[in-house]
Amino acid sequence: MRGEVLRLCFPMRLCLSLPFAAAPYRALSGWQAASGQAARKITENARKSLASLKREHPRLEPMLAIIQAHNAPLVQEMNKNFAEEVGLRVINVCLPEDSSKDEIVNEILRLNEDPNVQGLALDLPESLCSSKILNAVKPEKDVDGLSDINLGRLVRGEDSDYFVSPTAGAVMELLEDLDGKTVLLVGINGALGSSLQCLLQRRGAITASCLWKSPGLQSKLHHADVVVAGSPKPDSVPKSWLKPGTTIINCSPDLLSEKHSYDQKNSNTTENAVCSLAVAMRMQNMVKNTERWIQSQQLRKWDLHCLKLQPLSPVPSDIEISRAQSPKAVDVLAKEIGLLTDEIEIYGQTKAKVRLSLLERLKDQPDGKYVLVAGITPTPLGEGKSTVTIGLVQALTAHLKINSFACLRQPSQGPTFGVKGGAAGGGYAQVIPMEEFNLHLTGDIHAITAANNLLAAAIDARILHESTQSDKALYNRLVPVVKGVRGFSSIQLARLRRLGINKTDPETLTEEEISRFVRLDIDPSTITWQRVVDTNDRFLRKITVGQANTEKGFVRQAQFDIAVASEIMAILALTTSLKDMKERLGKIVVANDKKGEPVTAEDLGVTGALAVLMKDAIKPTLMQTLEGTPVFVHAGPFANIAHGNSSILADKIALKLVGEKGFVVTEAGFGADIGMEKFFNIKCRASGLVPSVVVLVATVRALKMHGGGPSVSAGAPLKKEYTEENLQLVADGCCNLQKQIQITQLFGVPVVVALNVFKTDSPAEVDLVCEIAKQSGAFDAVPCSHWSDGGRGAVKLAQAVEKAANQKSSFKYLYSLEMSTMPGLPTRPCFYDIDLDPITEEVKGLF
Repeated sequence: MRGEVLRLCFPMRLCLSLPFAAAPYRALSGWQAASGQAARKITENARKSLASLKREHPRLEPMLAIIQAHNAPLVQEMNKNFAEEVGLRVINVCLPEDSSKDEIVNEILRLNEDPNVQGLALDLPESLCSSKILNAVKPEKDVDGLSDINLGRLVRGEDSDYFVSPTAGAVMELLEDLDGKTVLLVGINGALGSSLQCLLQRRGAITASCLWKSPGLQSKLHHADVVVAGSPKPDSVPKSWLKPGTTIINCSPDLLSEKHSYDQKNSNTTENAVCSLAVAMRMQNMVKNTERWIQSQQLRKWDLHCLKLQPLSPVPSDIEISRAQSPKAVDVLAKEIGLLTDEIEIYGQTKAKVRLSLLERLKDQPDGKYVLVAGITPTPLGEGKSTVTIGLVQALTAHLKINSFACLRQPSQGPTFGVKGGAAGGGYAQVIPMEEFNLHLTGDIHAITAANNLLAAAIDARILHESTQSDKALYNRLVPVVKGVRGFSSIQLARLRRLGINKTDPETLTEEEISRFVRLDIDPSTITWQRVVDTNDRFLRKITVGQANTEKGFVRQAQFDIAVASEIMAILALTTSLKDMKERLGKIVVANDKKGEPVTAEDLGVTGALAVLMKDAIKPTLMQTLEGTPVFVHAGPFANIAHGNSSILADKIALKLVGEKGFVVTEAGFGADIGMEKFFNIKCRASGLVPSVVVLVATVRALKMHGGGPSVSAGAPLKKEYTEENLQLVADGCCNLQKQIQITQLFGVPVVVALNVFKTDSPAEVDLVCEIAKQSGAFDAVPCSHWSDGGRGAVKLAQAVEKAANQKSSFKYLYSLEMSTMPGLPTRPCFYDIDLDPITEEVKGLF
């Protein structure tokens, strides 16, 4: 073959085999100039594209991870230099040369799940580039385009949703005017071979492939216009087999490794110039992949597969219905609603914690509509607020195809094992699996119990230590010498600042300052912080603590409360971030000191410990309804003790996920005159969220009770007043419904009445309630049968809610926090005008 053969040098074949070219009649400097110019152009375009992305996303710092299992410092240096020029971060993960395939796969899997890595490339010897390793790379991080998924897209030509491997791209860049020419691929197979054949044929080339030892090689070489070789030409193959003018691209591996001995006729400078072409293409792919990654972070339309219901009549028990449905795997549900893999922590098959990082990712996403489900004054029979909440989202999502999320409180084990039972909804409108929902869930209540009782233990322990130790001994315990050094913790420094002691060196405090620092002087009679347990245990309502000899006579009366009544539960529901939760925990007042000043958890120095115990509980738990629609379960304070609403964080995350036209439906505990008002006055103030609609739940039988019907007990047979038509009782009881509607209207929020229908309700009773509700100012009043029919039975309710949400919102608070006294609660000098008629039992003068 006449002329010099120029070998154009690239790193490892397959994983990034950057080719070697020869053109007998083309000057070496021409090849060098052309490849160098192309590399510079590609690099500059990639730099501009990335700069544009960074202007739109100022905190964008894309990272490319490159796994190597061989010593190739030149390759590393080139990747680093080009990445810096483009504006990318690159990390080289250098594994030992004798690494096994399993070890490499494990490293790939680790980087797949690293949220800080947006692209993953492999620079490996040919012997390690197996299908198992190449396909271990997540397709969305495969910037070298070597996975089967990427190759399939390339071969099928699916738009531009694929990457051309840098090796194949470099080969194609070097070749010109291929139409009708014959290109022979020698010793090239796998991903690179498939990519090249596809790309060459699209450019009009006729392709063939073989091995150096294949029969008929001489004839194939003689007829080829271009030869792309996957390994060096054996000495047994003479150059005379190649016809004059043949262009040779050599993709042989290891030519940049330290083991290769370069022929002195070769120009390393030229090799490096052409090698840069493929490295530039890798960086170009990485920038394109970064753009894809940004798009993946944005909210996209849900691709939700809803579960089918086949309601039975009569309706089976709740547990039978729950167990008859097969829920989706929670990771499938998470993907359907737009959650990323690194944003969920899976607990079993049907539950997952959702990380708060999602709020940062979707911070620019408009919120959906915010719907509150409240109820009339509750009766022992229950009005079905949770059932309506679930039925409504099933109707919105599964039947009207509108994105919707239910946000519920986690039930306490106390009522679960008591008279109430579970709180997952009921009938064909419930959260599944029912057992998972009602028992333990993901351990949030246990975390609250642990944190609450840690604080309680710290109170008693501090009183004991202060009563039995000197200032110096206490100081040595609180600020011990560790490895010869004594230092204050950040929590202790904060306490010193609150005391007005602006010192950071423990050795510089005076005796008086030490005494003030170590002594809280808690007055035991003022302790308000109690221990908690999540079980109805009546014998713990009053207890005596400190009876052991080791407590040295420090005995006091105390008590256990139910776990969900803990202030920590209320804090969990109102917090907006981990930082906010920690600050709230620190402000908990547990007692007064002997001067009457409040003592806080921050004073006890346990704020950090409490936050540690609560670090996972702050994340909402994802579950699903019977029809496969998403539900967040988070927090569970009682409305008669705290604000009685699920968490702000669950609502905020759900509002981002449903999108601007979607709905988030949450529930307030007890009646509207307590849970709903606390939702408006406390939760909405803390969150800044504005409600769109209130769904007010009522039942005919509850209204009959409010109208003067006989008392009822859960589980006892209903009296005839509740099983037979009685329009007068219904009409008399609607005063309760009317009052709750009025309360809602005061806040400027449209109200839709949801009437839970039972088989004992007559059509006339149902019509009467709906008519009175509309006359009283309700936007609409809709009978619902979701308990027996699932989401299908709440479609009309969902349509009414959608229409009401389109009304102009005029939400307002009824009082300002700056007011010195609560409005509407004036003091009275006496109560002479309030009396009770002993015969009729009529109350006079109060209302």
